[in-house]
Amino acid sequence: MRTIDKRGKFSRRIVLQGAAAAPAVAATIGVISADCAWAQAAKNLQPRTLAILVQAARDIFPHDQFPDRLYVAAVGPYDTKAGQDEALKLLLEVGALRLDADAAGKHGTGYLELNWEDDRTALLRNIQHTLFFKKLRGDLVVSLYNQKEVWTRLDYEGSSAEHGGYINRGFND
Repeated sequence: MRTIDKRGKFSRRIVLQGAAAAPAVAATIGVISADCAWAQAAKNLQPRTLAILVQAARDIFPHDQFPDRLYVAAVGPYDTKAGQDEALKLLLEVGALRLDADAAGKHGTGYLELNWEDDRTALLRNIQHTLFFKKLRGDLVVSLYNQKEVWTRLDYEGSSAEHGGYINRGFND
């Protein structure tokens, strides 16, 4: 039987690098915009962090026909989990701070203020090997696509196991 080490794989150096970038980022980036006012209800994460996670979710899994509320519902549980898991909270805060710092360094503005999707996805490609990105992408596969409203928007009829499987429910359609 194999055991999996679930401890975070980020070091003190990564945290300090993120903290060192914070003043520079804060000087160039404003608070969240009015269309992200829902993020003010965050209890454990910074509102800007939550807004960045939602925008990153939209950039990782882009669907023009999905309203923002579906991405908010997918990312929202992170706020609760961050209150229970300090390592997760640190991972998300530092990861969002890094995205903002990278955007400020490359484009002179924060991640949320970048208007071009190509600019944001280029920043995400630069961090695709980090634990932050892998955690976000891995969790979103379940939390985004396991919403019934998403199923209807993608013309997925849902599980068929309780109806005898797909063989008699459109397998040959």
